[in-house]
Amino acid sequence: MSTVKERLAPFRLQRAGVVYAFALILVVFTSAAAGTGRPFYLSALNSANILDQTAQVGILAVFMTICLISGNFDLSIGATGALAAGVTLTVLNSGLGVGVALLLGLLTGVAMGAFNGVFVQYVGVNAFIVTLGTMTGIRGLLFILTDGRSIQTTETGLADLLTGDWPVNLKVWAAVVGLVFVGVGVFSLRRERAGKVTDGQGYWYVIAGALLAAVSVIWFPTYWALSKQVWIFLVIVLVAWAVLKFTVVGRRLYAVGGNVEAARLSGIRVARYKVMPFVLNGLFAALVGILYASRFSAINPQALTGIELTVLAAAILGGTSLFGGAGNVLKSVIGALILFVLANGFGVLNLGANYQDLIKGVVIIGAATIYVLAEKRGGRRKLTAADVPAVTAPATPEKVTTS
Repeated sequence: MSTVKERLAPFRLQRAGVVYAFALILVVFTSAAAGTGRPFYLSALNSANILDQTAQVGILAVFMTICLISGNFDLSIGATGALAAGVTLTVLNSGLGVGVALLLGLLTGVAMGAFNGVFVQYVGVNAFIVTLGTMTGIRGLLFILTDGRSIQTTETGLADLLTGDWPVNLKVWAAVVGLVFVGVGVFSLRRERAGKVTDGQGYWYVIAGALLAAVSVIWFPTYWALSKQVWIFLVIVLVAWAVLKFTVVGRRLYAVGGNVEAARLSGIRVARYKVMPFVLNGLFAALVGILYASRFSAINPQALTGIELTVLAAAILGGTSLFGGAGNVLKSVIGALILFVLANGFGVLNLGANYQDLIKGVVIIGAATIYVLAEKRGGRRKLTAADVPAVTAPATPEKVTTS
């Protein structure tokens, strides 16, 4: 059974700093909107807008986090997504149908991800160099494909499939999610009592789920119009979180990222867990590119430029280690939400656009600093007198006497 101290560990600053920051930002914007006579900041309409704005970066942040956990990172996701979108629209314009266009677009992303993974793992080239090179090369392929111009489509099948809203009864769905959290908590507590590996957070899942279910009935609005890409985003987040938290695959991925040699000696196929994150990154970068193209029915050679930096910022805000072995997809998603809540809040409150990037930069640096300082503080607490070997005077040789 976990001790009280272990159960409170998730609430330490180094573990939950991004959650506290997110809550504080929401409180500030909600109070500012109320104080200036504007509509409720977290209304159903505005919260749906924030989720829609976050969805594409959030999807990429999930798989960038997985890649970072494995000990690598990928700078080519924006270029890969744009190329996959270009391939999808080109095939769609050729009359082969939406299904074939989607399949070839997604396979393009898989191919780019596999190329990165093979070069990094089997050739041994640094991930920064490989993905920086593929980012440039893929942009070149896209320029060749598009001849430097935008690709447009008049086919409506892709837009019909991936755009539009799926309205839901928020009270019902939030209550369902709350009950799922309660179920996860009960499952974790049963594992803990059975002596299996657990993180001691079962009680908090039960409490959080019960609170969410109760608040949904009392406060949440009934109608909530979420876009299709938000639903895709939410499903991806939940599946990725569950795999990392509750499966052998997730535990092995953390082990590989934390210590490659120890993982190899324990029988884990390290190459598989190094290459697959790149393949997943390519696949879901392609999905994001297709979602982007479906919204505008067009793609240009510069589309999604720079998105990889926003994705990395979201992962860092979520406390993901750049050195592997540590990270949480839910926190990375919260990091992405912070970036878009800031942008959305500035727009709602009519604050100057000149200061937005400056404030975002300060938030990112501040979050990273808090994590580092909290980690150092935690490390100093662990160091006790017992950890320091006693220093003794060197032994003096005995005098040799002669008779």
